[in-house]
Amino acid sequence: MRWLGLPTVWGAAAVTYKLACPLAQQNDLPARVLTSAVFFAVGTGLILHVRRSLTRELRQLRRVAGAAQSALLRPPPSRVDGLDVAAVQVAAERGAAIGGDLYEVVATEHGVRAVMGDVRGHGIGAFGTVAAVLGCFREAAHDEKDLGDVLRRLERALDRHLRLEHPAGDIEEFVTLLLVEIRADGEMLALNCGHPWPYRLSGTRAEQLAAGDPHPPLGLFPLPPVLPTVGLGRLEPDDALFLFTDGAQDARDARGAFFPLATALTGAAADGPLSAQGVVGRISTALRHHIRGTPPDDIALLVLRNGRPAHLGARGTARTTTTHPRTTRAP
Repeated sequence: MRWLGLPTVWGAAAVTYKLACPLAQQNDLPARVLTSAVFFAVGTGLILHVRRSLTRELRQLRRVAGAAQSALLRPPPSRVDGLDVAAVQVAAERGAAIGGDLYEVVATEHGVRAVMGDVRGHGIGAFGTVAAVLGCFREAAHDEKDLGDVLRRLERALDRHLRLEHPAGDIEEFVTLLLVEIRADGEMLALNCGHPWPYRLSGTRAEQLAAGDPHPPLGLFPLPPVLPTVGLGRLEPDDALFLFTDGAQDARDARGAFFPLATALTGAAADGPLSAQGVVGRISTALRHHIRGTPPDDIALLVLRNGRPAHLGARGTARTTTTHPRTTRAP
C-alpha cells in the first residue's frame, strides 16, 4: 500500500541510526537517552502517519458507500400519482451509510405500488440482498398485473442471489417484506411476508391494519401455491399510510422500554393536518429522543398520504408528478 512507504523509510532510518551512528553504540546514560528519544520520535511519527492514512481511507470508503446507497435506495419523489411521499432511514451501525432496510414507491398502470423490507442483519453484509430485491421490484412492479406475481418474482430473485453469494447454503438469510398496492379509488391491497402491518392515519386516529397472519419471511420457506391479496380498506383523501421496519417498534430506551409507536402516531394524527414529511419528521425525532444514540437495528419509515382531490373518486389522477426528492437518511 502507498501509506507503507513513509513508515518504511522511517524504520530504515532508525535501524541505520542504531547500526551506523557512533553515538548509538555508546552505553552511557546521555547516549541511551538520545537513542531512546530518536526511536520514540520515529515510532510516534509512524503511528500518526498510519492513523492519518487509515482515517483518509475510511472516509473515502464511507463516501463510496454513501454514493452506492443513494444510487440504490434513492430518495422517493415527494409526490407519486397524487400520493404525497416521505421516507427516512437510520442505520444501526454508527457512521454507516448503508443499512439492511429497503423501500420503494412506483406508479404503475395497476396502481401505486410500494415495498418495505428488512434484510436479516445490517451494514455492508446486507447490501447485496437489498440490491437484489429492490432491483427486481422496480421491474416486476410494472410488468406484473397481479401483486402475487410480483412477490413470486422477488422470491426467485432472492433465491438466485443467495445461491450465488452462498453456494454451499451454509448461511441462513431472509427478508421480511410488505407489498402494498393503492389503486386510483384509494383501495389498498397487500401481501405480507413476516413484516409488521402498516398503520392508517385518518383524522385524529392511528389504526394498525392487521389483516391476518403474514406468510413466513421471504427466503425461509417456499411461497404457497396460491397467493391471494388481502384488503387493507380504503385510503381516503387526506388519510396517510405509515409503513415501517421492526427496528421502529423494537427500539428501547436506557431502561429497556419499547418505543411507543402507536402512541406517537396517534399524537401525530391528532396534531393534524397530516403531511407525509411532517409525520416522518415527528416520528423519527421521537425515535432518536427515545433511544438517545445509535439504534440496535436499522430503522426505515415510509409515509404515503392521499393528496388526491376527493371529487376525482375512482378516476384517480392522470400521471405521476415528481417534485423535489426527500432525504432518505436521518442526520
